[in-house]
Amino acid sequence: MTGETNLTTLLKNMTPVLNEGDYVYCTVSSLQSIDPDDILGLFKEAEGFTVILKKEIADQLQLEYSYIAAWITLTIHSSLAATGLTAAFATALAHEGVSCNVVAAYYHDHIFVAKADADRAMDALKKLSI
Repeated sequence: MTGETNLTTLLKNMTPVLNEGDYVYCTVSSLQSIDPDDILGLFKEAEGFTVILKKEIADQLQLEYSYIAAWITLTIHSSLAATGLTAAFATALAHEGVSCNVVAAYYHDHIFVAKADADRAMDALKKLSI
């Protein structure tokens, strides 16, 4: 099943949803102490593993973080081959002074913004989809 590639359709139907909770990015050299079911996102870099976790999990594991984020999901099934969607929403957020960290998964795009910017980000994304 392939996702949507038409930018106009993607923007019109992206329907952003603000997920409950606080999320953090942590870096670890090993994943041994982290339950795989607790990992929201994972990327291996030369310096170590970057993991995205619920803040309370990171706190329980005594992991360091410097950024507390809100997690927004664009609920449309966007194709990994679609062009322009990330640029469009990143530009809309930048115009509002909101930085974003994007994770493109198979079905949806996920946007992490500073927790304090969550409402402004949601407003900007909703305006973009009108």
